[in-house]
Amino acid sequence: MNWILNNTNENEAVDTLSKELKISPILSSMLVKRQIRTYDQAKDFFRPNYESLHDPFLMKDMGRATNRLNKAIQDKESIMVFGDYDVDGTSSVALITLYLESLGLKILKYIPDRTKEGYGVSMKAIDLAISKKLKLIIALDCGIKAHNQVDYAKKNKIDFIICDHHNPDEKLPNALAILNPKRKDCEYPFKELCGCGVGFKLIQALDRDLTHNSDLVNYLDLVALAIAADVVPVIGENRIMAFLGLQIINSNPRIGIHSILKSNQKKEYIISDLMFFVAPRINAAGRIKHAELALQLLISSNEEHANLLAKEIESLNSERRLIEKQMTSEAVLQVEEDKECNSIVVYSSSWNKGVVGIVASRLVDKFYKPSVVFCESLNGTLTASARSIKGVDLYKIIKSCDDLVEQYGGHKYAAGLTIKKENIKLFKKRFDDAVSEMQSNQLVEKEILIESKINFDEITPKFFRILKQFEPFGPGNKAPLFLTENLKLKGKPYELGKEKEHIKMNLKQGISDQFSSIGFWLANKFQSIENKSNFSAVYSIEENNWKDRTTIQLNLKDFK
Repeated sequence: MNWILNNTNENEAVDTLSKELKISPILSSMLVKRQIRTYDQAKDFFRPNYESLHDPFLMKDMGRATNRLNKAIQDKESIMVFGDYDVDGTSSVALITLYLESLGLKILKYIPDRTKEGYGVSMKAIDLAISKKLKLIIALDCGIKAHNQVDYAKKNKIDFIICDHHNPDEKLPNALAILNPKRKDCEYPFKELCGCGVGFKLIQALDRDLTHNSDLVNYLDLVALAIAADVVPVIGENRIMAFLGLQIINSNPRIGIHSILKSNQKKEYIISDLMFFVAPRINAAGRIKHAELALQLLISSNEEHANLLAKEIESLNSERRLIEKQMTSEAVLQVEEDKECNSIVVYSSSWNKGVVGIVASRLVDKFYKPSVVFCESLNGTLTASARSIKGVDLYKIIKSCDDLVEQYGGHKYAAGLTIKKENIKLFKKRFDDAVSEMQSNQLVEKEILIESKINFDEITPKFFRILKQFEPFGPGNKAPLFLTENLKLKGKPYELGKEKEHIKMNLKQGISDQFSSIGFWLANKFQSIENKSNFSAVYSIEENNWKDRTTIQLNLKDFK
């Protein structure tokens, strides 16, 4: 691990904010690093409010989309709402369905089968819309590359409204309206919305058009869940929507979300609870069975029904874990036979299509190399999920191999793609060559970005109270990691976990300052400091709730 201290040289701005806000220089430097330099900017940051969201009509094609929906409302049309099978997609479908049904519209919900239909707008869904004589499809969290599908729908007199956030091609599908802030011709001020966020802008615009004055804040729990699961930057509008959505989850949670969270009882849920507890369970439905289960859970208004669905989804998540463990073990064996490459491309015909993305992430964690995990798909093709590391833009690399790729889409750090089976060896070489070129003259190693050096006596209740107000954390506003030096062990540490892989210990600095700490997956590193008179540690600061007692605990990330 390479420790990098994120210092700022804007000392004057740090000092000014520290005095104006009456906070420690460490906290004011955190604000400055987040481009917050004035009292008013700090106020907006610490108190996100709904009124600060951008005008939805700034998004290209928004007027076209709301005009078409107004016509559908007047004509009492039935509408197909189509979404991807991941958390962002299912949350988007739930959001649009619940809102449009509140207007009295009939909605045909459609989420494709991951194995049988694959990613994106499916022809099967359009055929169903044709058979039902529908005239409008809203596609959520997908559709930006659905050229053929949109053309097929248009021939059958079906309009398309696409709400997507993935990178578009130079040419856009011939849809009635395409809502995507990443469009080159879209001047919407915030470009990092998730799919559900784009869907929310649509209902925000439609509600204003109708002067319906709905309390749209109550839909932001679904947007917060999608923001957490899709790992989009938690800045700007995403920060506002995540903040307000978490307030809903903590005060008046949707029945479906509550049915999952109640098995992880806490005083207050934060974005990491959505990311690491709720999202994997919602995703498990689509990975192992069908995402329709997750959708039904998210729109459920019946507590008994929601509890039954949550129980089934919990069972699917346990099954997913077993499959993931087996696939990861097999993938690691393949990697260890081919260690010379700068990237990882692995394949097995027996692997589960729904789990390849998780396995790719596990390989990145273990080997810190861009990783592509292929499995069997439809019509003799292979499909893959890819995950990347700092400095390697997956989307650009896959685009450079596009003569070997049937279809692809995604972001800088995560992507999906399909290739012909006979092209896998050539793709593996081309992908690795492109990674090597992009990494040229770079030192490839895991980095820990440290917010600040801090002494234990600076971690006061007031410091922690203000630190919590920096939440919700995520990309663009990462949970801060602190470095403390000259530490000693107090007492004997002890190991936790089935395989004693975690370690818990009391750390002391100076004569009296000490904190309890826990290091997940760090037990094997403990021997590096076991007999040392002092050492340094990098950690996040968190609350530990145990038997109605709340204390500050350090969550160790590394020590040396």
